[in-house]
Amino acid sequence: MADDRPVPLDEYPVHQVPLSMKHVATGDRNAYDRCIFHVFDHAGRALLILGLGVYPNLGVIDAYATLRTGDTLHAVRASDALGEDRMRLAVGPLRIEVPQPLRELRLICADEQLSYDLTWTAAFPALWEPHHLQRRGDRLTLEGRRFVQAGTAQGVIRAGGEEFRVTADGWTGTRDRSWGVRPVPGEDGGRLAADHPTEGFHWIWCPVRFDDRFLMVITQEDADGHRSLNEATLVRPGRRDRQLGWPQAEIGYRSGTRQPERAVVHLGDARESRKLDVEILASSPLALGAGYPPADDWQQGTWRGPGWTDRRTYDMNLPHLLAGYGVTDHSARFRLDGQTGYGIFEHGSFGRHDPSGFTGFDSVAP
Repeated sequence: MADDRPVPLDEYPVHQVPLSMKHVATGDRNAYDRCIFHVFDHAGRALLILGLGVYPNLGVIDAYATLRTGDTLHAVRASDALGEDRMRLAVGPLRIEVPQPLRELRLICADEQLSYDLTWTAAFPALWEPHHLQRRGDRLTLEGRRFVQAGTAQGVIRAGGEEFRVTADGWTGTRDRSWGVRPVPGEDGGRLAADHPTEGFHWIWCPVRFDDRFLMVITQEDADGHRSLNEATLVRPGRRDRQLGWPQAEIGYRSGTRQPERAVVHLGDARESRKLDVEILASSPLALGAGYPPADDWQQGTWRGPGWTDRRTYDMNLPHLLAGYGVTDHSARFRLDGQTGYGIFEHGSFGRHDPSGFTGFDSVAP
């Protein structure tokens, strides 16, 4: 018989529905609550990506960390049964502590393959992203609420015999916090997947930290260029957030691939146009190590048994075919209005995309 006694979080006045905080308001197996962090240097030597997720209707908690340095990608992943203490953000060697919500977080991994101890400090207030909805036919497959934030990081990262001293002036940290319903492996799409196949998907997610401002750009487009998600917001302390219209990206791809080498994002409107120049520094496909689809060695939310921990090292000189059909996170240097900033240029493009000239899943840049 299931144990349905109160859990520690029930002591706090944070309930949204007449249920214990052990439960979520939906019975959908795909309910999730998770985060992702990016910590990277301004020279392109290192790109650390880490995250932690809870899947309350599957009884799973998992976490991961990947570090791209040179031609090597180090990865540590861990999964376990979800316990009752939802304030404890830890699984295996990976842990996140929250000394000051929305202001300061501590990121820890104590593993021989990859270790770090970092203090992440916000430089700007958190910004809500657009409410994200996706359907396959009549079925709601994704409904997510997210906020994004940029800041600095300090501490140390160690992997592969190298040590990186992370400093606030030479490194940037961004993060995304999301919850809702999102597909978790293990469910067959059945007739809806057959009747409504994905023709194409084009995605840009781009948080950028400048000295005195924060910029967030998001676009999601279907095969014909129809845009289902759009965001271009400039955050400046003490001033109202500035909306910068309908962002349009010109991406320069490496020949024979869909991997961006550079980009220009046009912002603003007819009265005041602006250009965001993007210079790629380091790249890390989320399908390698981080457990994002279409990864074939582990995907987030899947049950691997109690106390599961896995370590991988990927040679980035070798072809990784699945990486080309998922999203890749690029640390990047940005220029806007004469200022230089640093952030993430997250990009995914697969299948047909008419505005880019891609005709199908095997179509690449000339």
